[in-house]
Amino acid sequence: MYDEPELFADRIHIEQLEIFARVGVPEKERASAQRLTVNITFWPRHRTRDSEDKIDKTVNYSAVAEAARNFARDQSVNLIETLADLLAMHLLGKFAVQKITVELRKFVLPDAKYVSVTVTRSAVVN
Repeated sequence: MYDEPELFADRIHIEQLEIFARVGVPEKERASAQRLTVNITFWPRHRTRDSEDKIDKTVNYSAVAEAARNFARDQSVNLIETLADLLAMHLLGKFAVQKITVELRKFVLPDAKYVSVTVTRSAVVN
């Protein structure tokens, strides 16, 4: 059995992926999709050294990015907190990932670069 530092040593990170979703408390804000960015870090179930340099033995980050874009596009929620949680759980269930962190950024305040929320979720692995 691996100890936690070893178990969570190998990770893949996607930085500032552009996605579009309908998110906001006022209905007017949710009327059309707005640009958001997401940082996704995930820990595959299998270690990098076990991948044998084969894409089918790891988690394809292009597929993760596409799944994130498609999932977000179909959402209409009030809070970025909700969207971040839903996205993390969706990706966790779709890919061979043991842990995932999603940071969702929204560009809504005129005097701030962005507002963000970060969630971390883990899979139940038997």
